Amino acid sequence: MTHRPPTPLLDRVTSPTDLKGLSDAELIRLADELRQETVSAVSVTGGHLGAGLGVVELTVALHAVFDTPRDRLIWDVSHQCYPHKILTGRRDRIRTLRQKDGLAGFCKMKESEYDAFGAGHSSTSISAALGYAVARDLGSSPEAGVGDAIAVIGDGSLSAGMAYEALNHAGHLKTRLFVILNDNEMSIAPPVGAMSSYLNRLYAGAPF
Repeated sequence: MTHRPPTPLLDRVTSPTDLKGLSDAELIRLADELRQETVSAVSVTGGHLGAGLGVVELTVALHAVFDTPRDRLIWDVSHQCYPHKILTGRRDRIRTLRQKDGLAGFCKMKESEYDAFGAGHSSTSISAALGYAVARDLGSSPEAGVGDAIAVIGDGSLSAGMAYEALNHAGHLKTRLFVILNDNEMSIAPPVGAMSSYLNRLYAGAPF
């Protein structure tokens, strides 16, 4: 699939601000077009396709609801960030993913102000988001106007010790922080362990 799919609604989006005026029906349509554009781009460059496809609707929703980049959106591992890059002013370069002098395959702070944290390994997002939240509450950088901090973490990343340490710290501080568990069965390999089993049982029972 090397040709570019028709994306009339996505063509009107140059930054997340453009999502604010869209209706729910338009946002759903935008997500469909964003998925097609992601598949088209990765078919040219290669890369982490499944992870990005698993967060298309979530990416649209987060950018429509929050005020990025003032609100700091942090993707754990960030191999799922291709739809995020398309919506944040980098669509014209999305077919340079992982190429020399092209876009990085992960979030990269030097690449865009919308990339609040750069990491190619897992379980760091909650700590990073908590750092932004604490800095905001301390008023250390009022000119930056930092708003909310949002960590998006998968069930695989959540099982690591660093994530638990961050949750423990965040719970102790009781600061305003959003942690979104992205358990969408889009892991690189099948999830294993007690946490995965527990989440499966949780979803299978009430109220889900």
